[in-house]
Amino acid sequence: MSSQPRNQELAWAKPLSVDLILKVLNVTFLHPFVAWMIPLCMRAQAMPWHHSAIQIAIGYASILTALFFLGILNKQIAYSKPRKVDLSEEVIVITGGASGLGLLIAEVYGMRGATVAVLDVKELESGEARGVSVYKCDVADKEQLARVAVEIERDLGTPTILINNAAIVNGKPLLDLSIDEIDRSFRVNLLSHFYTLKTFLPGMVRAGHGTIVTMSSVLGQVGAAQLTDYSAAKAGLTAMHRSLVAELKSTPNIKTLLVTPGQMSTPLFNGVETPSSFLAPLLEPVDVAREVIAAIDAGSSAVLAMPLYARWVNWMNVMPVGVETILRKLCGVDRAMKGFVGKGETSGGTKSLI
Repeated sequence: MSSQPRNQELAWAKPLSVDLILKVLNVTFLHPFVAWMIPLCMRAQAMPWHHSAIQIAIGYASILTALFFLGILNKQIAYSKPRKVDLSEEVIVITGGASGLGLLIAEVYGMRGATVAVLDVKELESGEARGVSVYKCDVADKEQLARVAVEIERDLGTPTILINNAAIVNGKPLLDLSIDEIDRSFRVNLLSHFYTLKTFLPGMVRAGHGTIVTMSSVLGQVGAAQLTDYSAAKAGLTAMHRSLVAELKSTPNIKTLLVTPGQMSTPLFNGVETPSSFLAPLLEPVDVAREVIAAIDAGSSAVLAMPLYARWVNWMNVMPVGVETILRKLCGVDRAMKGFVGKGETSGGTKSLI
């Protein structure tokens, strides 16, 4: 019997996940172009067009092609025509952008020549970043936000892209949470989105274009033990986003992005154990940032759910409660927070701001 620690076993297999397998399939056997190569290769081998194998290959390629164009039509119906995004003309506001995912997005846009304003209670974790201005601001404080909004308008111009990324985690059972901790969690994780929207959305409406990015979480759909306040706030964000989309139908050039990622390897969830690295792989912030930036640049609305299970997790809510209980136990979602450490310990509980 090997004495090698369990978490060090099969280190080579750690990157292997269902998402990686699907990614490979999407650019090979599930890609329409590749599928059409199969019957052409068969024909090149002098196989007659009426042969059953070549007919099956043509049918398979036709189905993939039809699904591909239906996907394009589906997005066109749902999100209308994309808006043109010119980074030289955009002013980007990122809440909680001093570290983690927010900092990554800020640095990328700063290096690309965009005008970026980071709102955070801390200085940039990297010290400084080209093209990024930092405004000390607690986004859960309406008065601070109003003051900083005036400064941004004066210094940089009217914000046209708002990325609501600020979040904190207490990581405690409900009975261990103080009323102040619950109140702070909802003000940062949920109410701050309303505050920033009320502050910056009118300018986008006047300008006639803009993009709003709402960073929610898969926990808003499934919840988890020791995350009652966080999960409830994220569920509220998802509901807020869907209602906002309906209200903005009359202004099609204001695009909305809802991002519902699984667990990311950021300090926000230090010590949390991923239940299954194959079915629920740990997300790297750079991968999430890449998807968010690509969606903003495309100028279209979108719902970004990652990894794969995040796109299907809503099905748990329509399953029989017994099946749902078994699935929760098997995936370990309610045990994941047992080792939670967070970004920093305080007398009032573990709190992290990203």
